[in-house]
Amino acid sequence: MAGFIGNVVEWYDFALYGYLAGIIAPVFFPEADPTAGLIATYGIFAAGFLMRPLGAAVFGWFGDRYGRARTMQISVTMMAVPTLCLGLLPTYEQVGVAAPILLILVRLIQGLSVGGEFSSSATYLVETAPAGKRGVVGSWANIGSMAGSLLGVGAAALTTNVFDAGTVSDWAWRLPFLAGAVIGTAAILTRRNLHTSERFQAHHDDRDDTSPLLEAFTTNRRETLLALAFAASYGTCFYIAFVYLPEWLAGQELLSHRTALTVNTAMTLLVIPAMPLAAVIGDRWIARRTWIALAVLALGIAAWPLYAWMISSDGSLVSVIVAHLLTFLLLAVPLGSGPALFAEMFPERDRLSGYSVAFNIGMGVFGGMTPMIATGLIAASGRVDAPAFYMAGAAAVAVCALMMTPDRSRSPLR
Repeated sequence: MAGFIGNVVEWYDFALYGYLAGIIAPVFFPEADPTAGLIATYGIFAAGFLMRPLGAAVFGWFGDRYGRARTMQISVTMMAVPTLCLGLLPTYEQVGVAAPILLILVRLIQGLSVGGEFSSSATYLVETAPAGKRGVVGSWANIGSMAGSLLGVGAAALTTNVFDAGTVSDWAWRLPFLAGAVIGTAAILTRRNLHTSERFQAHHDDRDDTSPLLEAFTTNRRETLLALAFAASYGTCFYIAFVYLPEWLAGQELLSHRTALTVNTAMTLLVIPAMPLAAVIGDRWIARRTWIALAVLALGIAAWPLYAWMISSDGSLVSVIVAHLLTFLLLAVPLGSGPALFAEMFPERDRLSGYSVAFNIGMGVFGGMTPMIATGLIAASGRVDAPAFYMAGAAAVAVCALMMTPDRSRSPLR
């Protein structure tokens, strides 16, 4: 529960902010003020592409030095408190240019927190898992992420449907953020007495003064680079399916934006139970690395036929649902088994540092750039199915990285 609820808080807020960004922006960044516009542009960039890798480095080092449990308590507090602050921030009309500065400051702190939360909780879950259940226990980190995203979208949708547009922009947009602070408080209380894992305690008692962050880029550089390559390529596939696909369907006039989002959200609901089920297969029957590689390979092979079908059928609901269903179920395999795979790649002394940096740069930076790159590929090539080839290429890189990664799913953690 402690590993799960922290990720709920993290991704609830990020999904909520993304959904309400169009409503919030005029409140803090009026078009008439060019200074506020610059703050918005550079601040949002920094929150997404600078603070997350920085948070990964800071929290990774801290977690390897002082323990995963302590890191998890700090990271969730650094998300919950700013979420409360966001719900209480003064508007541009009230305090002028100080309003966008305060908003960006809140987002920067949250971006720092996101860089440490997921990998810390996933590592803790895997390290404390019973024998033979590292995959299914580790999958709860991603279950929390998905549940939080859906909860955030649901809270935003409820707010915009219950209140009229004027009321939402005036004050009602604050309500889901204040509700998020309540969830955050529950997460802080859940984590307040987390025990240090026996594995970490034994390692901590014998460790030397070598920096775990330095070790991840020297002694275990190969593991870090392989983890980064896999995270970047699988993150690209994830963002194409979960984030970009509804925009692509609407942009190509194959489906209305509302219908595309509805299908995408419904399929996300399906992924939540699919992740632990896929993780059980990696724990019991198929070696984890091989299982993930097979799923990603199938995803790469299926990408172009699925896109071609959606285009040729003029966005028929059947083709869109089948494309979502197959893509999401295949991605449920790395989503479910991935946390254990990443944790198994690194030794105890720099596990969190290597995992955090590789995952957050790969998934956060390379994955986060995916919608922009996919749109650019369509414009440059003139092919509306360009995202399918991009996904296939990313899947190929992921499979290559996995093939060079030793499988340790049946071995004790190092």
